[in-house]
Amino acid sequence: MVDLLVNNAGFGLIGRFAELDAKREREMIDLNVGTLTDLCRSVAPGMIRRKSGSILNVASTAAFQPGPKMAVYFATKAFVLSLSEALHEELKPHGIKVSCLCPGPTRTEFGEVAGFGGNSLFDRVAMNAAEVVETGLKGLDSNDAVVVPGWTNKVTAASTRFAPRSIVRKIAGSIKY
Repeated sequence: MVDLLVNNAGFGLIGRFAELDAKREREMIDLNVGTLTDLCRSVAPGMIRRKSGSILNVASTAAFQPGPKMAVYFATKAFVLSLSEALHEELKPHGIKVSCLCPGPTRTEFGEVAGFGGNSLFDRVAMNAAEVVETGLKGLDSNDAVVVPGWTNKVTAASTRFAPRSIVRKIAGSIKY
């Protein structure tokens, strides 16, 4: 019996889509999307029967825009956000909380795995992991569908809704990792 599922496993890759290792890109899709979906699906029926439970899926502020030079990663996180919001609505009548945590840069091993460790901009704006976790759990407790920790991240996520997609793509593509 699972009362709380936290889907936090995932990784990213930096580089041009056509130049990255195709097998590694597929592994990212399988983990970031496939495994997360499978885990949600495996716990939902029991939670529905018990009329209780919580699911916290970790996406990223990347979910809110396209990501040139990290195209597949950004796309996987958009999937996580969309699935989480749908499950939030579907499972709410059954007493189940579902939230999607969308942090921005966070001090973890993510940058090293993705291929841009030691980036001064990333390091300068990154939040500490404990603060991100605390914000995510509070949002889940409140049953907020989407939780974006940190003022800068909130502004970044919200701004993509108002700018033309062509500009959002250009800005996202200009970020130096």
